[in-house]
Amino acid sequence: MATSSTTSTSSSGAAALRPAVEALRARPHADVLVIGAGINGIATFRDLALQGVDVVIIDRDDFVSGASAASSHMIHGGIRYLENGEFRLVRESVEERNALVRIAPHYVRPLKTTVPIFSTFSGILSAPLRFLTHKAGKPTERGAALIKVGLTAYDSFSRDGGSVPRHEFHGRKRSLAELPELNPGIKYTATYYDASMHDPERLALDVLHDGLAAGPNARAVNYVEAAGADGDGVRLRDTVTGEEFAFTASVVVNASGPWTDLTNEALGGATRFMGGTKGSHIVLDHPELLAATDGREIFFEHEDGRIVLIYPLKGRVLVGTTDLEHDMRKPIRTTEDEIDYFFDLISHVFPGIAVNRSHIVYRFAGVRPLPRHDETQPGFVSRDYRIEESTVPGSGGAVPLLSLVGGKWTTFRALAEHLSDEVLAKLGRSRTASTEGLAIGGGRGYPTTDAARTVWLATHGELVGRARAAELLERYGTHAESLITELAESGTDVALRSAPTYSAGEITALARDEQVVHLSDVLKRRTSLAFTGAVDADVLEELAEIVGDALDWSAPRRAGEIEHARTELHDVHGVAIEQRRVAHA
Repeated sequence: MATSSTTSTSSSGAAALRPAVEALRARPHADVLVIGAGINGIATFRDLALQGVDVVIIDRDDFVSGASAASSHMIHGGIRYLENGEFRLVRESVEERNALVRIAPHYVRPLKTTVPIFSTFSGILSAPLRFLTHKAGKPTERGAALIKVGLTAYDSFSRDGGSVPRHEFHGRKRSLAELPELNPGIKYTATYYDASMHDPERLALDVLHDGLAAGPNARAVNYVEAAGADGDGVRLRDTVTGEEFAFTASVVVNASGPWTDLTNEALGGATRFMGGTKGSHIVLDHPELLAATDGREIFFEHEDGRIVLIYPLKGRVLVGTTDLEHDMRKPIRTTEDEIDYFFDLISHVFPGIAVNRSHIVYRFAGVRPLPRHDETQPGFVSRDYRIEESTVPGSGGAVPLLSLVGGKWTTFRALAEHLSDEVLAKLGRSRTASTEGLAIGGGRGYPTTDAARTVWLATHGELVGRARAAELLERYGTHAESLITELAESGTDVALRSAPTYSAGEITALARDEQVVHLSDVLKRRTSLAFTGAVDADVLEELAEIVGDALDWSAPRRAGEIEHARTELHDVHGVAIEQRRVAHA
């Protein structure tokens, strides 16, 4: 993401020179420069790295900190795309969804999904008109007949040779027996399977690490932006120090998502490719609502035509999402009106369960990287992707610039393969490796059966205990193996006082090995502490000490990082943490 808010050094004290940035300055050229380290940019980086291409990826903020960090935590085939007539996208989406369950089983798992239905024939007349025109009109909640048609078609795309169960329809009595807190006004429920993605940021980091593991031909740097372009190449700026330097590439890929037009503008070219819409979510600590979901996602269309979800995750309940126009030059925030909207939809589905703002532990918003859509209703804007070709301004037409328009989490592998093929053609090279069926990161050798899991836990539990080994396996997949060995040998697997599900040695390893630059990188993307509402003043102080020791932060830098994280959590995510005067030795 090359065009969001810059992180200043003033909030964190003087920053030390970062080895990754110095490596770019020492060798300021690559065959390919990828701008934007969201999931699609990262996946393209991985694909190219595996071909032996000399490739660099940069992001103005942290890796996977923009649109890709604001997902609904789902890998799905997109049943609603059928109504848009996007059959190619649905087929690709369900194939990629099923594949991700196999190649990334540590983070992507089947998700039972139930749709509450309040009418039988609603939407029958309006659906064909929406299919043909995609124009705005009076919202109509879809009834059982229309949902049945959609799910029957969806089954034909998504069953993966029969490994995915067919959808089921139940009447009111059976539905309320299974989900007794549902609105008693329902007439039916429909249940089918998609997939959950319980740690999007960690999955993206695994994809990134796979690319880096390909060899020295692959380099990745966060907190570096594309600030301009001229005859010397693309001008890069370290957003931590403000230093700039020239960088040349044979091909430039703009994968900055909803910021694509702003990135092109920074490079000196005007485009109007993007028309993303904002989607917001809230995370609730609400045991009663969590129990009411019965471990499944509740997925339905609200009366205003928006698709919304109530989703149990990490002992919390994720509620989303909205679909609102957004100006990418303005901050992306979850508004109070959106929160009220979420409360209304919860009361519509579970009218007996009271929810208020005291239950919210985290909120987040992002903008979908959708193409410009003019009068097309936001819900009907294509989620498919395309590649726009131009040249880097100032290069005299010599350097191709490929701008990615669209794309979503589910199809990141296939999209990256397509985009990489375009890049390889520009370089005059052929594909030498495929990512199809290739396990991702900690998904390699992941124990997917009870018997295999028992063996894995027995082996690695000898070092840190079975319960701790299971916890680390859940977080990192089989990458936990090397971490467990390190923790056992160093004796640093000591539970944090403020967040006992993590240990000092674990946090040290994350800070040291995953290009952490700010304390908030650890809170929001290397761990689930912020998402689950587990961050308080004690957590900020304890983690600042551990991360500070690992990265050699000065006392003023540690204090600055605490303040920066506290302010960001409050202003962006609605998390209020008391401010303390921190004494450092």
